[in-house]
Formats: sequence, C-alpha cells, structure tokens
Amino acid sequence: MSRTFLYARVSTADQTTANQLAEVLAAGFAVEPKRIVQESISGSVPASERLGFARLLDRLEADDVLIVTKLDRLGRNAMDVRVMVERLAEMGVRVHCLALGGMDLTSAAGKMTMGVLTAVAEFERDLLIERTHAGLARARAEGKKMGRPKAIADGRRGAVLDRLAAGDSVASIARDLGVSRPTISRIRDAAQQVTA
Repeated sequence: MSRTFLYARVSTADQTTANQLAEVLAAGFAVEPKRIVQESISGSVPASERLGFARLLDRLEADDVLIVTKLDRLGRNAMDVRVMVERLAEMGVRVHCLALGGMDLTSAAGKMTMGVLTAVAEFERDLLIERTHAGLARARAEGKKMGRPKAIADGRRGAVLDRLAAGDSVASIARDLGVSRPTISRIRDAAQQVTA
C-alpha cells in the first residue's frame, strides 16, 4: 500500500516549515504527522548527508510517495537533485514537487523536466566559469594583484625575524602586530627554509 511522506526543510533555526506544510495541505495531499520529516539545515549540505533526510531514506519503500514543495528542498543544485530523484526512483519511490504543479519527477514527463533543468543548470555553471575566467584574465592584464592581501607587509617581515631572533615568543609578536600566531609562524618557517 502506498504511503505519502513530506520532506520540509528550512535553512536556519529561526525559520519555520509551516508554509511548506500549508502548501501541501492546500494541494490536497493528506500526510500523516508521523510521515512528515522537518529539518533545519543549510541547502548547501547534500541531501544524503542530512540527518533527517537520511532517516527518511531508511523509512521509504517501493510505491511510497515523497512530496517536496520545491526542488531545492531535495538538493543543493540541479545535479544533486537529479541524483537524489534517480536514487529514489530506483527504490520505487515517486517524487512529487509542488512548485512544478505537483509533477511526479520519476514519471516520463518528470524525467524530461529534470533533464531540461539539469541542462540549464550546467549551462549556467559553464557561463559563470567563463565569466570568472574572463574577469580574472582582465584583472591580471590590468596589473591587479590576485589573492588575499598579506597580513604583514614584506618590509615588516624583517622586524618579525629580528624579534624572533631576540627570543620574543610567536604569541607576543602576533599580539603586538594584531595578526594570528600562524602568520608569525609562517614567516619564521619560511626564513628557516631559506637558510636550510
């Protein structure tokens, strides 16, 4: 017998899944409270690594229906969503997404929709990569320095080495200069490698 589950996710603890629950009820789905999985976790975490979703996967069986209000509830990007929908389809679980008109993503039309969404996502990713590379190339051509600025200017590194040679501790030098201890340690280690 088919069972219906709802996966409702929000990104932060101060948000609520109430709107998602209301959307599902308004769409005519009756989900028993014990079959509603609510989770507060960032969408950047893959679905398979979310504790609540992992437990849900253990409960799902063939012929069950999983409802989500939006695709991003299932994964961090289109590729992640596609992989999860395919995994659920292999288990015999139908996935309905309310944002897509309640479409069953495991049906033929749903698979086609997922294919189009995946292609668009890949296209957007490739465009972003191209724009990033073009921007970096333009910045380099204009002579801009890339990367994070140095915590300590090259001219002050000698003073750091002098203080280390005088016996000052890494912690005291870092505190006086307002930088981290690892910054001072890297300067010390780099100087030791040059003299070795």
